[in-house]
Amino acid sequence: QNVNKVETAVRITHLPTGISVRCTQERSQLQNREKAMIILKAKLLIIAQEQQAKAIAEIRGDMVEASWGAQIRNYVFHPYQLVKDLRTGVETTAIEDVMAGDLEAFIQAYLRQENQVLQEQAV
Repeated sequence: QNVNKVETAVRITHLPTGISVRCTQERSQLQNREKAMIILKAKLLIIAQEQQAKAIAEIRGDMVEASWGAQIRNYVFHPYQLVKDLRTGVETTAIEDVMAGDLEAFIQAYLRQENQVLQEQAV
């Protein structure tokens, strides 16, 4: 019967966030206060984790996952030599030059494609 008494109930409010926790489960006010603090800390931790995840997502932006099917270019060394940019469709057989860092044709094609998309969106 001591659980139902008003004197044993505890309500704790975190002033900066306004989160309020009420606990009436235990028989004593001290136990209810400890339990309410545990619950309040858990709620604040969840909020902090959500804010941190949101901040990280904002920093990362539109980050593409490096998984199968998300590649930008295909490199074929055997039985023939070919490099194909999957975004723009540009192909070249000068695989040695591409492997040495000559990506100018791919970069120019991608920039033309992005410029065209931006112009279409502006219209």
